Amino acid sequence: MIYILIIGILINYITRVFVHLIPAIPLVIPTFLGTAISVILSFKLSQSYDRWWEARKIWGSIVNDSRNLVLQLMGFISAGNHEIIKKIALRQIAWCYCLGKSLRGSDPAAGLVQYVHEDDFRDLQRHTNKPLVLLSQHVDDLRMLRDTGQLNQYDHVQLNKTIVSLTNSMGMTERIKSTVFPATYKLFLHLIIYVFIFTLSISLRDLESYIEIPLLMVVAAFFFLLERTATHLQDPFSNRPTDTPMTAIAKNIEINIKQLLELEDVPEPLKPDGFYLS
Repeated sequence: MIYILIIGILINYITRVFVHLIPAIPLVIPTFLGTAISVILSFKLSQSYDRWWEARKIWGSIVNDSRNLVLQLMGFISAGNHEIIKKIALRQIAWCYCLGKSLRGSDPAAGLVQYVHEDDFRDLQRHTNKPLVLLSQHVDDLRMLRDTGQLNQYDHVQLNKTIVSLTNSMGMTERIKSTVFPATYKLFLHLIIYVFIFTLSISLRDLESYIEIPLLMVVAAFFFLLERTATHLQDPFSNRPTDTPMTAIAKNIEINIKQLLELEDVPEPLKPDGFYLS
């Protein structure tokens, strides 16, 4: 906006001092440019919102699959195996937190000791893709239950389908995280907005400066705010206010699972901090 203010003041000064050297620009030219900018912005907003909404739908699937996993464990595994069910269920809570931290670029293993067995946590530290290792530990425990006769073959297949669904969800979030908009798209959009402001300023040369310059800034602010909104939406895992609230979702998953297991240390839902839900 400072750049727009400087451009507006300079163009206003130049068009008044060199009034015979600067040709008049018909208003239809900035109108055409403004229409082109609107089309480009609407495309970027649409694509950015699609990415943001897809991220939210993926985490909705993670919520469903996490609940399904625990319900299947409780319904399929033979009686007397409460500890192994609890072990897998708590590890699933750890997986949700771990995936969210991994997507945000923070330490994926931070705070997971309370949910993961000591041996599993040591194994986790040796790998790069820590969410994938936690799912692999799920598979190892389910195979052990099947081999010892605590889980029949058909139920084992159903549980593996849930694990596969969780793995697919993880892959989709990683795809969104690793696919970025080309930087040239933003640079081109900014350039055309500046050209639009330049031509509009010349077209409005007959207006008084106290009307022309604020008008230019209002119009420019509208375009730049829409572009910034689209930029924030296109990265739903970047720990911004427009981010997918992965920590809050994982906290709700923890609450649901611990209540299903009838555990006592059930946490409270995560509260917004200044309209921001992490």
